[in-house]
Amino acid sequence: MSSRPKILVTSAAGKTGLPTTLQLLEKGYPVRAFVRRLDHRSQTLERAGAEIFVGNQYALRDMLAAMQGVQRAYQCAPTAPNGLHFNAVFIAAAHAAALEHVVTLSQWLSSRDHPSVFTREVYLADILIAMRPGMTVTTVNVGWFADNYLMVLDMAAHLGLLAMPLGEGDAKTNAPPSNDDIASVVVGALCDPARHAGKTYRPTGPELLSPNDIAAAVGKALGRRVRYRNISEKMMLKALRAHPPSNYSEAAVSQLAIYADEYRRGTFAVNAPTADVHNIGGRQPKDFETIVREAVAERPDLRPSFAR
Repeated sequence: MSSRPKILVTSAAGKTGLPTTLQLLEKGYPVRAFVRRLDHRSQTLERAGAEIFVGNQYALRDMLAAMQGVQRAYQCAPTAPNGLHFNAVFIAAAHAAALEHVVTLSQWLSSRDHPSVFTREVYLADILIAMRPGMTVTTVNVGWFADNYLMVLDMAAHLGLLAMPLGEGDAKTNAPPSNDDIASVVVGALCDPARHAGKTYRPTGPELLSPNDIAAAVGKALGRRVRYRNISEKMMLKALRAHPPSNYSEAAVSQLAIYADEYRRGTFAVNAPTADVHNIGGRQPKDFETIVREAVAERPDLRPSFAR
């Protein structure tokens, strides 16, 4: 039995939850992975050594049960409606379980008056979680994920087009972080609360990229020429609603238009890139082409063939 504290990872089958769980296990920490159902992702976590807890993250009874015997936790709200409800349930359970340290996934955009209801809920959750006496908190503020570009990977593979409402093609407006690199910062903070308590970190990729840079990297990874085309938010939402990514709810898709406006105004380029992935996560952040190559390697249907 490990002498290290047990860590609860919420949304453990999600974008950052899954790599956070795997990286903690690699470091020898016992992990309880909170998932909503058993599937290939939970099987991956179980094979790696995680204790699987299946439940409803919006139910206080399940969250209390998941925190039994846990000392630390990663708070990661699902990309679904009622994120503030999830966070309230988590905070109430953390109080009852007397957790010693929590790492919470926030947003670079977090503010009380932001037009996105998701972002306003994150802002309120950041306030609430900091109010519990006796529990230290590390905040991870993430901007526009590298994963967001992969929503149009099929279009790029089959049509040679990366169509998103990101503004001028040459404007360097984002340093996109990989899911693994975000997770490395979460893991660094969970493993060493004394060093990271009360701190806020913003993981990014290694350099600012323009939409044209993004399209070129996607093309290299796919082995074909890919062009960027700036489209309207209305067109993007129409396309996503017709063929939504599996890990995006209708509510999350509706918020993307608001975030795209922030993207065009250069909000995600402010104070980026950072050295947090290196300094806190202990690794060099992945370049965007590498991120796309890894995604393509997991998608045999994207490989060129005579029929396609």
